[in-house]
Amino acid sequence: MWETILFDLDGTLTDPKEGITKAVAIALEHFGIQEEPGNLTHFIGPPLDESFPEFYGFDREQVAVATETFREYYVRQGWLENVPYPGMVELLRDLQAAGKRLLVATSKPEVTAVRILEHFGMAQYFDRICGAPLDSQEGARKANVIRNALSWAGPGWDAGNTVMVGDRRHDVAGAHEVGLPCVGVLYGYGSRAEHEKAGAEFIAEDIPALQRLLMI
Repeated sequence: MWETILFDLDGTLTDPKEGITKAVAIALEHFGIQEEPGNLTHFIGPPLDESFPEFYGFDREQVAVATETFREYYVRQGWLENVPYPGMVELLRDLQAAGKRLLVATSKPEVTAVRILEHFGMAQYFDRICGAPLDSQEGARKANVIRNALSWAGPGWDAGNTVMVGDRRHDVAGAHEVGLPCVGVLYGYGSRAEHEKAGAEFIAEDIPALQRLLMI
């Protein structure tokens, strides 16, 4: 059914919980806010410039400082604290062998996304890894990342045979903005209720369920 498949990264291909939540906690501590990393999983997925204002009321200047502090830790150590979801490498291998065109569309900075996927031996399965440009809030918007990824899809793709896969409502909204359906996955950080409210056309409880959907 789908020949071109776009994947989110955090919460979809890898579990980034440890690195991201530690980095957010360090950024908040800079402002005198003490939070346990385990309470900060809602930062996984959306761009930081959306999450800091939404959850802590940060203004533009505070967001810039918080983001810089976050990145200092994440670039040094946090990215290595990702963990590929069990069975994901095998799924990507099987999809590639079936002739699917695979792309990454993440709001994480592209240079970091490439580093993570290369480190875990996953980059080889993707035609293109697309992320956000550094220091561009507009470029980090999910719909714009998806548009950029599709510009690398090459000939033979159309919206009728293309799907987005992600674990948060932002993935669903971004896909819909560019006219694509979305598979919401439940093994990441979004709930069934979140995906249903966002209007995800399909929901996969786990990686075997995702494979059954994508191999059709």
